Amino acid sequence: MSSPGVEKQEHMDVVYISIEVAIAVASVLGNVLVVLAVYVNRALRDTTFSFIVSLAVADIAVGSLVIPLAIVISLGFSTQFYTCLILSSLVLIITQSSILSLLAIAIDRYLRIKIPTYSDIVTQGRAYMAVCMCWILSFLSGLVPLVGWNNQSSRNLSNSSEIVCKFKTVIRMDYMVYFNFFVCVVVPLSLMIILYGEIFRVIRQQLNRRAEATCDRERYYRKELKLAKSLALVVFLFIMCWMPIHIINCIDFFCPYYEIPKFAVYIGIFMSHVNSALNPMVYAFRMKRFRQTLILITRRCMLCKDTMAT
Repeated sequence: MSSPGVEKQEHMDVVYISIEVAIAVASVLGNVLVVLAVYVNRALRDTTFSFIVSLAVADIAVGSLVIPLAIVISLGFSTQFYTCLILSSLVLIITQSSILSLLAIAIDRYLRIKIPTYSDIVTQGRAYMAVCMCWILSFLSGLVPLVGWNNQSSRNLSNSSEIVCKFKTVIRMDYMVYFNFFVCVVVPLSLMIILYGEIFRVIRQQLNRRAEATCDRERYYRKELKLAKSLALVVFLFIMCWMPIHIINCIDFFCPYYEIPKFAVYIGIFMSHVNSALNPMVYAFRMKRFRQTLILITRRCMLCKDTMAT
């Protein structure tokens, strides 16, 4: 017979997997709708939405790849060291692409507000190049463990050694804290906060110039203010969802003798993953054009089902 401790752990694992599957389904469906909305509505095909689509693709990858990999890794299957390292690095790549897409969105909105000739400088082609650059940088930062910053030497393992695949077995915590968190998360998020602060300052300044304001100009800046608030909310939710797991990593690294409860680790993982399901909700509730397009897509799907039924 299994002990109460083992039964409790098995129950926790079942709950963890069930919640992860629900988050994965919500992330994939919601962000597929984001991509479809931009594809269907030509009015949404501007430079900002190119970066939003990039973020949505990263969130789809979270639901379809990262979460299944997290479930598999949590079960602790046996594999070769580098197989486990590649799977773990893939999680880092997709996470980093989300952060860089958010930074690209913030830079795009900043340039739109600050530069009068924005449309001549920031073309759709340059936006696509920026999206490609975000993904290239994500791959480079996520692949750093593969070129040596990993646990192979500290555990005296050969390339063909079989291990129980766990994230912390192959990924070093100094990489996660010093490079992944401080460099690849804190720096971009700090830049985003500064950029959105400046965006709000400029917009408020323009709206307060009532003597110089025209109806069209005031309408333009109020529209920009509303969109900036929505996108800043996306950044805020990202910070709230991802900080717990990074704080846990820091505690684990700086206080190695303190044992972090497993349920706390699960909560941190849940929050980081659920962030991918939240963004489509923000777009739907905060952006009128996007919401109208989603309603249009839903109606088309319902009409298609009715036609097939008859």
